[in-house]
Amino acid sequence: MMKIFRVLLFLIIPIAVGAISGYFTTQSVQSWYLTIDKPTWNPPNYVFGPVWTVLYLLMGYSSYRIFEQPESKFRTIALRIYSFQLFLNFCWSFLFFYFNYTGVALLEIVALWASILSMIVIFRKVDSLAAWLNIPYLLWVSFATALNAAIFYLN
Repeated sequence: MMKIFRVLLFLIIPIAVGAISGYFTTQSVQSWYLTIDKPTWNPPNYVFGPVWTVLYLLMGYSSYRIFEQPESKFRTIALRIYSFQLFLNFCWSFLFFYFNYTGVALLEIVALWASILSMIVIFRKVDSLAAWLNIPYLLWVSFATALNAAIFYLN
């Protein structure tokens, strides 16, 4: 029973991070974002919610797998990097959508991308599957970085 509770807790944390940032940025997504120039390859808005939900669930489960490993230097570093990248993930939404700072958001998402890559590398030292579960996240943030750059350039 305790194991199920821990798994759910680790799944809920990134979902909550996404939900909180989404709550505060929804108005801008439905107003400002609709008015700016976007590249032709910009996905429709309805794609983002399901994609991020899956990515947050993968993130949460991978962090649970790391947490369940025996204590070690790498496990501690992995959990710290995970927390840091989750914080950067949270901040990006505010920089881009709430404040409309597309240039600052671009710099921040590059830092986010680097932190995700670092997280994957260190996760691999602790639990290989946990690392692999974050590859879709890295790929999506790679795409989001290109999209952020294009929007910055076009506006």
